Amino acid sequence: MGLKQEPGMLEKPPAKASWLTRASNRFRKGGKLQPFRLLKQDIHNLRSRYVSDWTVFNQLVVASAVYVFFTNILPGITFANDLFVLTGESWGTIEVVFSTGLCGLIFSLFSAQPLTILGVTGPFSVLAENMYKLCTENFHVPFLPVMAWSLIHSAWMHYLLAIFNAHDYTMQYVTNFSADIFSLLNSVIYFHKASLELKRNHDNVPFDAFLYSIIGAFGTCLLAIFLSTALEWKPLFGRIIRMGLAEYAAAISIIFFIGVPYMGELANLEHERLSIQKTFRPTSPNRDTFFVKFWEVPLEWVFISIIPGAIITVLFYFDHEISSIICTVERYGVRKPGGYAWDIVLLGTTTALCGILGIPPANGLLPQAPLHSESLRHWVEVDADDSDSDSPLTTHSSPSPSSSPSSTTLSSPNITTTTPPKQKKLIPRVHEQRYSPFLQSALILCFISPPFQHLLGFTPTSVLAGLFMYMGYQSLSVNPILTRFFELLSPASELPPLPSQEVSRWAVHGYTLTQIVLTGIIFWVTLTVAAPGFPVIIIILVPVRLWIMNRIWGRETLRFVDGWACRPGKPEDSEEEKAARREGEGVLEGGRDAGDGGVSESERAGDGDVDVDVERGLARTSSGVKNGGGVREKQS
Repeated sequence: MGLKQEPGMLEKPPAKASWLTRASNRFRKGGKLQPFRLLKQDIHNLRSRYVSDWTVFNQLVVASAVYVFFTNILPGITFANDLFVLTGESWGTIEVVFSTGLCGLIFSLFSAQPLTILGVTGPFSVLAENMYKLCTENFHVPFLPVMAWSLIHSAWMHYLLAIFNAHDYTMQYVTNFSADIFSLLNSVIYFHKASLELKRNHDNVPFDAFLYSIIGAFGTCLLAIFLSTALEWKPLFGRIIRMGLAEYAAAISIIFFIGVPYMGELANLEHERLSIQKTFRPTSPNRDTFFVKFWEVPLEWVFISIIPGAIITVLFYFDHEISSIICTVERYGVRKPGGYAWDIVLLGTTTALCGILGIPPANGLLPQAPLHSESLRHWVEVDADDSDSDSPLTTHSSPSPSSSPSSTTLSSPNITTTTPPKQKKLIPRVHEQRYSPFLQSALILCFISPPFQHLLGFTPTSVLAGLFMYMGYQSLSVNPILTRFFELLSPASELPPLPSQEVSRWAVHGYTLTQIVLTGIIFWVTLTVAAPGFPVIIIILVPVRLWIMNRIWGRETLRFVDGWACRPGKPEDSEEEKAARREGEGVLEGGRDAGDGGVSESERAGDGDVDVDVERGLARTSSGVKNGGGVREKQS
């Protein structure tokens, strides 16, 4: 009599899939490495938003274009002066301006995220210097053809990164911890560039001219900061004048201090001005046209160029992705879908084009990209229960400007009920359009012509130093690290209460100090020959944050100070919170109109004729409420 066999008693456990099977699954439909998966999605996003990107045009867009123009072209000319020396006159002002304008114009027309600003970066300048020395001093091969092949190789590497969805397994795990450090780093770099510009003045001009350069630099910065607060001068001047002063603050300050050295006895000083080119031709005396005969290089160097091409790819990929992430973080209220993979394809294309033309390639700029978003930010009043909005900056229970509390009388004359007014909140939004990047790129491209080049030659380098300080200030003023640093210096009794008893004030301070120390270390690296690799260090911080820091800081502390940089939620969210968010995103996505690029009615209201005080006046306050047609800032 046999024993009764229990069901499944002798069943073998399922065999584990082999590494080959697991690897092949990644390339199948839905896998992370499924070819063209993100590209298809990005092209769909681009088609859904493209028409609406050309329907938004107002004075804020024009002011943003003018501001970004100055913050892009003037620092670019500084890099041009460095490249002129570092590359043996292979590149100069005309090449940098040409590249910045051309690449910016292409991205403004065809990119999936037009908020990103392009230009020639400092790390690439260091890389170009090292390549020039190797080509001319060690291997005795022409620099520009080797650089052209390096950029061509970099192009197809960019294509591979986009085709196999590199964004999904790299940047999706970036948190605000890394993004805020990168933003702070750029603020420090621009303050450092200002000091270097003043030091160069000290070395090249007489002492009296150097003293004025200090006045001109700090004057440019402080006047721009002062004018940017013009909307708070109410009732001084009219609303239109205050608005113009605030939105064109940097441009007014720059133009004013360009003219000051030509006044009175100051005109007799030996001011140092930007070096420019007065003909439309390549800087190198050995070139007549903007075209490189890249085939005129030994065959082995076609393949050796793959090595610098890979380095350029890593540098450009991480630099551009981080720039795109920082200019679309939550505080800007960006709502339209972007397209990281498509923009990497476009970046590869412009990189190869620059190599063939013999000009330095451009990629995402910091802090110009987030400053572009900052200059386009405005505030929109929506219902507090609007599910299609960010968390409220402030709410109020007072009646909305368009309505008053209504009373409904029932059948009995003695019984009345008052309908409670709807709560309102102000949420940040950005004018997501293509006019501001298009206009600033077109303006820059105009300056490759000799007459406009001549105009640039009137600019004292002290103004450039002041602009660097202002850009550093603008980037630093919106960085959460600065707010937490001030809290570190403040008595605990003066600080707002923490959201939970599990969040330690000292833990938050330790987190802030860690960010500051890491920023200092990375800044030190940018001063060494390893500078081109600093974006890689930023990326190394990602696993450090996800796998190490959660063993040092508590879960609630990290939830309080950090979150995902390019998607909703936080790394420490519970499974229930993640499931609720996925469900909410599904409902939200189903309720949106794809033809408007995922923009709801309340969001489109932000691109119309919103009260100017709400648009710009609150952009420089931490919170505020609109009441009765005016703006009441939250009292501290």
